[in-house]
Amino acid sequence: MPSVENEPKVRLEHIHKVFNPGSVNEKTVFQDFSLSIRQGDFVSVVGSNGSGKTTMLNVLCGSLPIDSGSVIVDGRDVTRLKEHQRAQFIGRVFQDPAKGTCAGLTILENFALADNKGKRFGLSRSVNRRRVEAYREMLRPLHMGLEDRMNQTVGTLSGGQRQALALIISTMSPVSLLILDEHTAALDPKSSETVMELTERVVREKQLTTLMVTHNLRFAAQYGNRLLMMHQGEAVLDLVDQEKENCSADHLVDVFADISIELGN
Repeated sequence: MPSVENEPKVRLEHIHKVFNPGSVNEKTVFQDFSLSIRQGDFVSVVGSNGSGKTTMLNVLCGSLPIDSGSVIVDGRDVTRLKEHQRAQFIGRVFQDPAKGTCAGLTILENFALADNKGKRFGLSRSVNRRRVEAYREMLRPLHMGLEDRMNQTVGTLSGGQRQALALIISTMSPVSLLILDEHTAALDPKSSETVMELTERVVREKQLTTLMVTHNLRFAAQYGNRLLMMHQGEAVLDLVDQEKENCSADHLVDVFADISIELGN
C-alpha cells in the first residue's frame, strides 16, 4: 500500500460550492472542503443522498465549476480546465452503462475511438486492424466471449457487458485518476460482482489511483484501501489501510445508522 509520506496524487483545496445562490433553493454543498488522495489509493466513498459524493466527482472531473478553491492533479492546478481537457488524464465510468460507450458503434469501433483519443483523424482511418488482436487480449480475461464478437454493435450488449467494456476502454490510455461513479448501481447482483472483480484486477494491475462512489456498503468495505463516508459536505469517516481492513459493512451501518445508505443492491 502507498506510504502516508507520499506526495498526494490529487488534492481538493478549500472547495466552496453553493447551488442556486441567492434563491429560496440555495444549498451549500461544500464549505472549505479539502481532501488529499495518495498515489495508488483505491478510495471507496459512501454517504447519504445529498452528502456531496457526486458533487465531489463532478468537481474533480470538471463537469461542475466551483465557487472558490483549487483542484490539483499530479502537482498541476487544473481548476480552470474544462471537462474534455481533464478527460485526457481522468478516466470515468458512469452509473448508466449507456454513457461509457457508443451504442451505435461496434466493439471494435469503440476500441478504435479510445485508442485514438485526442487525435484529429476520423473513425474510418482510426480502425487499425493490427490492433484487433490486442483488443481481443484485453477482453479475454472478462470471460464474456466479447473477444469473438468484435463486430457486434455495443448497444445490443447487456448492462454488465457494457460496463466491463467501459472500464477497459476508460483505462486503455494512462490516466492519473480513475473515477467510478456508482458504476455497479444499475446492474443485477451477478453482473455487479463480475464488474467489481474486474475493477479490482484492473486497478491493481495498472496501479491506478481510484475514487469509487457506491451505495453498496459491502463493496465499499470489501474493495480498496481507504474508505470515506460523506455527510453534509464533510468526510465524517476516513479509514485508511489497516483501519479500512478492519471495517465491515455492518459496522458502518451501526455507526452511521442515522445516515440513509442502502446496503447492497
